[in-house]
Amino acid sequence: MFEGLFQPFHLLVILVIALIIFGPGKLSDVGGSLGKAIRGFKKAMNEDEAPKRLEGKDDDTKPSAN
Repeated sequence: MFEGLFQPFHLLVILVIALIIFGPGKLSDVGGSLGKAIRGFKKAMNEDEAPKRLEGKDDDTKPSAN
């Protein structure tokens, strides 16, 4: 059922090692920084796609010729 590289036991071991290395306080800071980075990346991707949608250059917005 759980085949592959990231099995539940492997994820648990990785979490324990990260907790030992960073400690509980620092680990929450790392998680918060990672979340901010992901939000910034998504925001930049959406801002990049907005001009395409407004100009009608996006292939998904073109009407189909039926």
